[in-house]
Amino acid sequence: MKPQKKSIVPLEIIAKKIYLIRNEKVMLDSDLAELYGLETKVLIQAVKRNHERFPSDFMFQLKPEEFENLKSQIVTSSWGGRRTLPYVFTEHGALMLSSVLRNKRAVDISIAIVQTFIRMRDMLATHKDLARKIEQHDKQIGNLYAYVEQILYPATNENNSIGYIWKK
Repeated sequence: MKPQKKSIVPLEIIAKKIYLIRNEKVMLDSDLAELYGLETKVLIQAVKRNHERFPSDFMFQLKPEEFENLKSQIVTSSWGGRRTLPYVFTEHGALMLSSVLRNKRAVDISIAIVQTFIRMRDMLATHKDLARKIEQHDKQIGNLYAYVEQILYPATNENNSIGYIWKK
């Protein structure tokens, strides 16, 4: 196995540019354009010229309320005077950009983006596994606590008393 070469852009930088919209992890057209070293309009033109490569599960345009919500989440925004709603790209859409842009930087950036998505998936899987283990542990502790409580405070049942009862 070949050693992995260092990414052209730190994966942490890319990870900060990934958002959850419509239950999809996506990247904004402007963030991708910045990573690829292009103007946003140049990136969108390249996509529109190759629209058949970008089905709706690879890329979609934000709705006005989604865009407003996103802007409110990003406190240090540099949105400027954008006239159109941004497009967002899923992992597959971001990868497809390298075939449309056709240059060495596009290939390197696409690889870095895919590596970031993979790392995020791995981290999420680890967190889910850890949460499941904690839940199992909590159930075991609850069962143990209930068992100890039964030993310390046995239920009193008068029908099970030992000894003689004198009736007068």
